[in-house]
Amino acid sequence: MFRFRKRQLIPAIIFGLSFVILSILIPILRTPFFLLLKQPALIFISAGREIKGFIFYHRNYVQNELLKKEVGFLKDRLLKQEEISIENKRLKQLLSFKQSSNFRVVPVRVIGRSPDNWSSTVIIDKGRYHGIKEGMPAITYVGLAGRVIEADEYVSRVLLINDPGLGVSAIIQRTRQEGLVIGTLGNYLIMKYLPEDADVKVQDVVITSGLNATYPKGLLIGHVVSVGQEFSGLSCYAVIRPAVNLATIEELLVIVQ
Repeated sequence: MFRFRKRQLIPAIIFGLSFVILSILIPILRTPFFLLLKQPALIFISAGREIKGFIFYHRNYVQNELLKKEVGFLKDRLLKQEEISIENKRLKQLLSFKQSSNFRVVPVRVIGRSPDNWSSTVIIDKGRYHGIKEGMPAITYVGLAGRVIEADEYVSRVLLINDPGLGVSAIIQRTRQEGLVIGTLGNYLIMKYLPEDADVKVQDVVITSGLNATYPKGLLIGHVVSVGQEFSGLSCYAVIRPAVNLATIEELLVIVQ
C-alpha cells in the first residue's frame, strides 16, 4: 500500500500551497481554480444543511407539537369565555325582567327537548318542589314561550306556543281585535277566528288578551307577518312570528300564580 513518507509529505504541502497562491494571483488560472472548488463547496454546504436539519429535526418537531397544543388550548379557552359571556348576557336580561316585573317568577333552565316531530316541548330543571304546577305560563324577558303541562317533583315539561295543541287567547294591540293563536310546529303561529273585515296589518303587535286565566294580560306573543282569508270566506287569519326564538331557548321564567 502506497504511503506518504514524512520527507514526501512536506514537499507535497509546499506544492499544494504554491499552486493555490499562484491560482489566486495569476488571472488566467483564477477562474478555472474557483470553478474547480465550486462543486465541492456546494456539496459541502448542502451536506451541512442536511446534517443540521437532521440534528434539529427532533427539537423542531417537539416545539411544533407543543405549539399546536397551546393553540388548541387557547382556542378552547376563548370558546368557553365567549359562551360564558353570552350566558351572562342572557341571565342579566332575565334578572332585569324579573326585578322589573309585577309577576312572581321562578327562573328555570332548559335541560331537554322533545325527541319527536309532532310536539314541541322542553324539559326544565324545576318542579313541584320549587312551586311549579301544571298550567303555569312560561316566559322569557322577550315574551310568552309556553305553558307547563306536566310537573314532577324536580323537573317539569313545558309545551311551547308553536305546538298545535296550545291555544292562546290574544288581541291585536293596535285595534284590540281578538282571536285565538295556535302553533304550527314551525317557526310561525296562526291567529284564527278574525272577522272578515278585521283591521290587521303587517307588523301589528299581538299580545295575550287576559280572557284566559292561564295567561296574564299583555304578554307579548309576536308580530304579524302576513294576513289571509279562510277558505269559507267568512273570516281571516294572521300569520305571526313569535317574539321568542323557540329553537334556541336555554332559560325560562315560570310565572307562579
